[in-house]
Amino acid sequence: MTSSCPKCQSGRIDARNLGKKAGGAIGTIAGAARGAAGAYSGAEIGVLVGSVAGPAGTLFGGLGGAILGGLVGGTVGCAMGASLGEVVDSNILDNNRCLDCGFCFSARPF
Repeated sequence: MTSSCPKCQSGRIDARNLGKKAGGAIGTIAGAARGAAGAYSGAEIGVLVGSVAGPAGTLFGGLGGAILGGLVGGTVGCAMGASLGEVVDSNILDNNRCLDCGFCFSARPF
């Protein structure tokens, strides 16, 4: 990261991380949707494992498997989206903002 603003030479610089935030949000939604689609297999496994404890175990095992599938999918999607967003921030977007004059700029040399 550059140590000063190219416009006003201020040292008060902030990273905006817009790509990382957007990528994380989109990845979470996509991962949770994928996890919900895969929740059927998680529910099947939960029912199978829960059947040892009887009807209540089958019900709670199925619900637990479905919920776990959605949570794992959302977590993995968020991590992947944030990583992709970080690449976008550092290579495409003007990720740095001067806190004094508001000028947005990239740390990469032109």
